[in-house]
Amino acid sequence: MSSSSLFEPVRLGDLSLENRIFLPPLTRCRSTQPGDIPNALMAEYYAQRTQAGFLITEGTQLEPRGQGYAWTPGIYSPEQVAGWKLVTDAVHAKRRPIFAQLWHVGRVSHRALQPGHEAPIAPSAVAATGVNVFIPTGPGTGKLVPPDVPRALTIPEIHELVELYAQAARNALSAGFDGVEIHAANGYLINQFISERANFRTDAYGGSLSNRLRFLREVVEAVSAVVTPDRLGVRFSPLFGTTTEERVYLGLLEDNPAETYTAAVRVLADAGIAYVSLAEADWDNAPEMPDAFRASVRDIFGGRILCAGRYDLHKAQHVLAHDWADMIGFGRKFIANPDLPARLEHNWPLNPLDPATMYGGSAHGYTDYLFHNQ
Repeated sequence: MSSSSLFEPVRLGDLSLENRIFLPPLTRCRSTQPGDIPNALMAEYYAQRTQAGFLITEGTQLEPRGQGYAWTPGIYSPEQVAGWKLVTDAVHAKRRPIFAQLWHVGRVSHRALQPGHEAPIAPSAVAATGVNVFIPTGPGTGKLVPPDVPRALTIPEIHELVELYAQAARNALSAGFDGVEIHAANGYLINQFISERANFRTDAYGGSLSNRLRFLREVVEAVSAVVTPDRLGVRFSPLFGTTTEERVYLGLLEDNPAETYTAAVRVLADAGIAYVSLAEADWDNAPEMPDAFRASVRDIFGGRILCAGRYDLHKAQHVLAHDWADMIGFGRKFIANPDLPARLEHNWPLNPLDPATMYGGSAHGYTDYLFHNQ
């Protein structure tokens, strides 16, 4: 049996967690159609994985324009809120807290997914590259296509989006969530505002790094007012090297990623939120997150630091032992092993992942992975 600190309790904001393992956001595309509504199958999936001390939902779009992939769930309609209540009730029955990840893809979308088939929205009218979106072609069928060129948001529209984040947080509380995570990673809307690769505005939301962080600051402030800082996290995906891995869209590589993201973490430190989550590159020969950056995040941020990205027990313990993180998330391993914490603690063998069933489909490859004792 492992004696890793991974299995020790920890405080997260005002929550007491039984271990330091969390289920990170994992897009699975199983919502009910039409309407992108969470359902009982999703509730079973999350309830199966409540050996984690803390769970975060897959990205859930906060408005119809926020969708970049078919069949991902939303959190803006009454039907969606009711569907998520099935999930939160199932997780709470297992005595675990769960946060909703609030998601807006911005320019990483296609007219086929947008209301009225209009262009996606973004800080600037520049198309995303190196990524595909997934559009429906029929019931249960779809295809990958490049994103469409977006249109640039006006300042009044930006202010409206800030309020949409706040409303999504209210909806999350109505659905029974214990808090929310703001998705500011992976090249999506907030990341687009932060990045010099996607934000070419010349007004108060563009130009200097401080201006590019303005949308993040305003969203964090608005959502904090709804859920309280103790029940709020933000996810970033700092990228420290280039990649030729086409399927990966970790985020946008800045000229000085350490400067950009230490400044972004300071925004969160000033807001006093519960945690910052760092999504690390997780493909073969991926660029490592520098130790100096890990240490600087710890120096700046007074809350909890969550890390995820191709971790195993050894890597998790290494990062925890250096005090670079407080909690570790496991993605693909948790998909295939609903009882992953017990398997890690007892060194039990892991189920293999079936990549063909990761996105969309039925219970197969979703809720039918076996527990160790089955």
